[in-house]
Amino acid sequence: MNAPPSRPSSPSVGVVIPTHSRPELLRRAVAAVVAQDYAGVIETVVVYDGTEPDPHLAAVVGAAPERPVRILRNTRTPGLAGTRNTGILDLDTDYIAFCDDDDHWLPEKITRQVERATRPDRPEMVTCSITVDYDGRRSDRLAGTETVTHADLTRSILAMLPPSSFFFDRAALVERIGLVNEELPESQLEDWDIKLRASSRRPIAHIDRPLTIVQWGRSSLFARRWKSKNEGLKWMLKHHPAIVADRRAAARVYGQIAFGAAADGDRAESWRWVRRCVRADPRQWRAVVTLAVLAHPPNAERVLNALHQFGRGV
Repeated sequence: MNAPPSRPSSPSVGVVIPTHSRPELLRRAVAAVVAQDYAGVIETVVVYDGTEPDPHLAAVVGAAPERPVRILRNTRTPGLAGTRNTGILDLDTDYIAFCDDDDHWLPEKITRQVERATRPDRPEMVTCSITVDYDGRRSDRLAGTETVTHADLTRSILAMLPPSSFFFDRAALVERIGLVNEELPESQLEDWDIKLRASSRRPIAHIDRPLTIVQWGRSSLFARRWKSKNEGLKWMLKHHPAIVADRRAAARVYGQIAFGAAADGDRAESWRWVRRCVRADPRQWRAVVTLAVLAHPPNAERVLNALHQFGRGV
């Protein structure tokens, strides 16, 4: 698909796509950016982290002058956060969007986000809802709102607002919100951290329709890294005290840690967090699910597969 003629008045958009070792999915992601129906320039930087770049990528996806595609190597901390930041700092566009290499956009995504970002209230961050593709089964995840607050994100990570839906005013991102946090263990929960930081300044504007298709399942590089997930959750509890202050929010995180420890075979650790979870909120369902995993560890995979079929997770 050819991009529409560029309009000089349309703000420029930069897209950061971090990648490691998924060339076919990467090409699909970049091709979907090139195919956006937006009337302005969209510049894509594909940032390789620890792998050799594909020098033919731009030609394969049909890059054009109004849809340039450049290849970079990660020059910062190894991992997803440093890779994103390499791309952010390389771009000098009005806006910046994230897209993970295993996800892809519908053609109108950037048009709709630019339209929302340029309204009189000038939000610093705009998100959209998603369609989850779990091994071929698709389900839409909507937020049910057009505005996302810090309180909303304290209570829940809001998984229907993943990085591939993020759209920022670049100046606000770099100068006020701050770059992606490179201190998080293996970049776990970097998306929740930046959403909390952004929403602590101003509410996040949200387009509650699925404009991004998110790939879940075997393609995920983070799906079963229980130890690093739990390290990330503990980091969030330490650095975002509003989560601990909200008993329901804290119970959800405690339950997630308990489940991860059980799935990883650490029964003593899991029991500690189950008890904390129940004390904070006896109704938290993750404690019950964790007990099933403690009784029979293979249940962890069954629980995740069942949830993922409906676009949900623990």
